[in-house]
Amino acid sequence: MKRDVQPELLDQLPAGDHRAVHSRRDLQKINAWMGHAGTMGRMLAAALPGRPPQSIVELGSGDGTMLLKLAKRFAPRWKPSRVVLVDRQHAVSPETTAAFASLSWPVEFAQMDVFEWLERSRPASTEVTIATLFLHHFVEHDLRRLLQCVAAQTRLFMACEPRRSTPALGGTRLLRLIGCNQVTRHDARVSVRAGFTAHELSALWPGDARWRLVERQAGPFTHCFFAERTGA
Repeated sequence: MKRDVQPELLDQLPAGDHRAVHSRRDLQKINAWMGHAGTMGRMLAAALPGRPPQSIVELGSGDGTMLLKLAKRFAPRWKPSRVVLVDRQHAVSPETTAAFASLSWPVEFAQMDVFEWLERSRPASTEVTIATLFLHHFVEHDLRRLLQCVAAQTRLFMACEPRRSTPALGGTRLLRLIGCNQVTRHDARVSVRAGFTAHELSALWPGDARWRLVERQAGPFTHCFFAERTGA
């Protein structure tokens, strides 16, 4: 299946639109169904044994609940001094913000385009950068540019994305059974066709021997990418 990036409906709706609110709730269920928090948690624990990161950034953070699940998993052992949620829309609820605060995770919101944030004049280095169901929105040229920017300012990057395959495309038909609305069902099909397979993300990451790259399938529907800087 050739990769095909098309617009998704959720990206075009105002954050407060009832269809968008419903779809973001759907995405929470889909993330749980696909086990993204568990997959990322295991990768983080393996990469940072006994050494909690001081800074964490999530790109395309949506409603913030994905990172909140990780925060609940690692608190109170991890108390980063800087946590940034980057998204064009501010869709994080007061309840989610309060939940971060109760874990002593000081969250700041960067409501801007991801390139605007990554290419700002004085970028700060970040220990951990994550993205969930976000990279597939970008065509190859823009994705290469995004990954180059990330590599320039982080030590550890990981992403969970749709796996581009016929079984995954067929799996989108099951979303109606768990109550997903028309926006989510449409976007799920678009997402799978724009997803990844093999070592497509590794090929776009900057060629540098200092990076250890891992790219693999996780379950029938998820494609994972992990990049860790191993040298100075």
